[in-house]
Amino acid sequence: MIKLKRVYEAPADHDGARILVERLWPRGLSKEKAQVDVWMKEIAPSTDLRKWYDHDPEKWPEFKARYKAELAEKTHLLEELEKKVSESDVTFVFAAKDEVRNSAVVLKEVLETSG
Repeated sequence: MIKLKRVYEAPADHDGARILVERLWPRGLSKEKAQVDVWMKEIAPSTDLRKWYDHDPEKWPEFKARYKAELAEKTHLLEELEKKVSESDVTFVFAAKDEVRNSAVVLKEVLETSG
């Protein structure tokens, strides 16, 4: 099972493996406080895509399409994540304030529809 959570929220026992799926480390957060088990920055959207999107809700549909296209080129990373998900519960932690329109939501959707 894949859960989503802002990295700024307190970790919980039921989070399972906490996987940070951001290219940049979250601002103002120590590694101790984040309690991230794995940081998979390579699975995050490219810098160009991230800057283009800039969390603009009007760009959300196009962002999703572009990020899914990027993910299609990262099969080895998707397979690594699928393996982790099959072994235990995982929580993708992300930094975005928008909990509905962010890259972790897209990543979760891709993994749940591919399996």
